[in-house]
Amino acid sequence: MKRIIIHAVPVATSLIWLLLSGHPLNPFVLKGPAFLKFYLILLIGFYASAFILKKHNVHLSRISFSGMVFLFILGAIKLIRGMVLGKPIGFLLLILILEFIVLLVIKSNYINFNTKQKFPDDFKK
Repeated sequence: MKRIIIHAVPVATSLIWLLLSGHPLNPFVLKGPAFLKFYLILLIGFYASAFILKKHNVHLSRISFSGMVFLFILGAIKLIRGMVLGKPIGFLLLILILEFIVLLVIKSNYINFNTKQKFPDDFKK
């Protein structure tokens, strides 16, 4: 429950920013600079909360990893929409490449999907 609340803070912050700046709550209809601001607020906040949890020795769960994948998919959908409409997509492409690299690093180093690790009989001695 604590993880969900901690990860909900950046989502709420980005939605509050959308409301205060007068944009619609649908991030897919935002123009380029507004979407990039929204996406960076959401992305930096979510990853910061994941690293804060890791610093306090809380293992990242599947929910945290699913949230990271959801953020990547959100950016990828907006990237595809920008390509179809013929809009400039350079900054979003760079952000997605960096996000993909960070996602791979986090998956390989920090996430513990197997809570019960089984060892072969040779290691039990």
